Amino acid sequence: MIALLPLLLQLAPVPTPAPLTVPIPGTLPKQALPGKGCAVYLWSAEDRRLVAMAGAEPAALRLVLDGKIVDIARAEQAGGAGFGFADSTTYRRDDITATLTLQIATRSDLVDGAIVPTATLSVTKGGGDALVVPVGGLIGCAKSPTP
Repeated sequence: MIALLPLLLQLAPVPTPAPLTVPIPGTLPKQALPGKGCAVYLWSAEDRRLVAMAGAEPAALRLVLDGKIVDIARAEQAGGAGFGFADSTTYRRDDITATLTLQIATRSDLVDGAIVPTATLSVTKGGGDALVVPVGGLIGCAKSPTP
């Protein structure tokens, strides 16, 4: 009987994983600097694709989901990271919830912006599982008028 066990295990059907219900963010086309305020531009850590842009004014997150550009309004935020952004911001639209958690670092060689060395973007659709994408990027701000 024990000799048959390896053979039976080879014949056992391999379960098929359930399809992913959370859309994987696609690549955003080139995005312009905001007319006022600041925007954060985020690239995926894995393959360096521009996957998100969040604006401070208006407070919205832009993603590509299911092949379409989607703007998701800010719903809540916690902490004050700077440049009009929070440490953690949640965005909601219909059945999509996205949470952006970021760290901002200023550098003397950057004017009208900062770097985002580490951040995570979490996307949930329909209240199900969340897809978490490690990202990093830059903050760019509209130039202040000179006096």
